[in-house]
Amino acid sequence: MSGYVLRRLLQSLVVLIGVSILVFAIIHLVPGDPIRQALGTRATEAAYQALRARSGLDDPLLVQYFNWIGSALTGDLGVSFRSGRPVTALILERIPATLSLAVAAIVVALLIAVPLGTISALKPRSPVDWFATVSSQAGLSIPDFWMGIMFILIFAGTLGWLPSGGYVGLTEDPVEWARHLVMPAVTAGVASGSILTRFVRSSVLEALGQDYVRTARAKGMRARDVLTWHVLRNALVPLVTVGGVQLAYLLSGVVIVEIVFAWPGLGQMALQAVEARDYSLLQGAVLLFAVIFLLVNLVVDLLYAKLDPRISYQGAAR
Repeated sequence: MSGYVLRRLLQSLVVLIGVSILVFAIIHLVPGDPIRQALGTRATEAAYQALRARSGLDDPLLVQYFNWIGSALTGDLGVSFRSGRPVTALILERIPATLSLAVAAIVVALLIAVPLGTISALKPRSPVDWFATVSSQAGLSIPDFWMGIMFILIFAGTLGWLPSGGYVGLTEDPVEWARHLVMPAVTAGVASGSILTRFVRSSVLEALGQDYVRTARAKGMRARDVLTWHVLRNALVPLVTVGGVQLAYLLSGVVIVEIVFAWPGLGQMALQAVEARDYSLLQGAVLLFAVIFLLVNLVVDLLYAKLDPRISYQGAAR
């Protein structure tokens, strides 16, 4: 197992290097001058040249890349052109909001998908199955921004139960943190839950048709135990795969949801960096997103061996 993990980490490092090269090249091909946008009305020639030299943009591109990636390896992602603050500090400020939204949204998604998909598989072609199919299709078809706006109009505007947007830290006020989190989490979680519902249904249906399930039933095992220990446990493997991808997507920032609810997450920060041509901030954000996806994929692969004893990585490093 340790050999497999080491090999995956080395592969991830190669992927990160490739991502860093690609991101650096694409960002520098985007039209627009980040220095002039950062200075705005203060863009005198002296100020322009001073900020350009301080940012290292007057160096050749190859030198700029190696300077950036060398500093990134030490945790220094550069300085934002727009705010003049370290990129690492800006990212760390956004992580609590993004983490709160991602975890809450994936919990909402699982609360929707696991019971609905399981019951739908246990009763195929029933009204429950029809409801699960239609609702999951609706959840995928309804745009996030429209759903978020409807939630705001109903629960904030008409009923006044919840705030319309913004973020309050968990340590500042847990109750207000939860109240501000409900609508963004449900909005983001419905789409993920609709995707997961289909995978849960197909995985449970596949597990129900396996020989070991028929054998367990023939031995007189209770239906609840068959469902818990044989069906759901084996259906978890594909669910973990898709759920991991959804979690990584949520951790990378749900831009539309964050904009609708004025949620200060990483997705909104990355969008602002694109609009401002803030090279350092955008490069740091994309590099972080790549790290998130690689780590989530590694954790998902390791969970396979825990969920299914037939899967082993003991000889994977050979």
